Amino acid sequence: MTVYAYARVSTPDQHLDGQLMALRNAGCERIFQDHGAGGLSSKRVQLQAVLEAVQPGDTLIVWRLDRLARSMFELVNIVMDLHERGVAFRSLCEHIDVNSAFGELVLHILSAIAHFERALIVERTVAGMQAARARGVQFGRRPVMDSEAVQEAQCLLREGLSVEEAAGEMGVGRSTLYRYMAGARQSDKPGKLVGCPQA
Repeated sequence: MTVYAYARVSTPDQHLDGQLMALRNAGCERIFQDHGAGGLSSKRVQLQAVLEAVQPGDTLIVWRLDRLARSMFELVNIVMDLHERGVAFRSLCEHIDVNSAFGELVLHILSAIAHFERALIVERTVAGMQAARARGVQFGRRPVMDSEAVQEAQCLLREGLSVEEAAGEMGVGRSTLYRYMAGARQSDKPGKLVGCPQA
């Protein structure tokens, strides 16, 4: 049973001295540190390392909750994962120990807040997308083939190439070419003939 700790500062000019002193005084045996690591999880290499290092029966301590996560949703996910793995968690400043009855209550409250926060984010995102669509903004992947590319593929087929050969020339898959060609046929007016470019 090992007592681990995680300490983090957001910018390189900040210091970890205060956090490290408090964590050592709390009995931490191994302290993982991220220097100049902001909100991006890809920069918090040591956080991922300590989460992988802890085992059932171990304890993870942080100086303050915002050192562990940058959002309530992320915080609850990390703490719940530790709890399910049998790893105790403590935060010194907030006096939270999830292995106590009060800590369990706090964890459930934080979880409810996190889900509420997530729901608000989703609601705002949907509202923003609806407003953008009303302004004419289009979402989704860009089409693989535009009308000119479809016309060129039609010409290759008329020149005798197979669908597979034409798809290879256009740099797309055969099923993709079939799909775009079918769409072009549906959108063409009766009697409309697409001409091939002249050499």
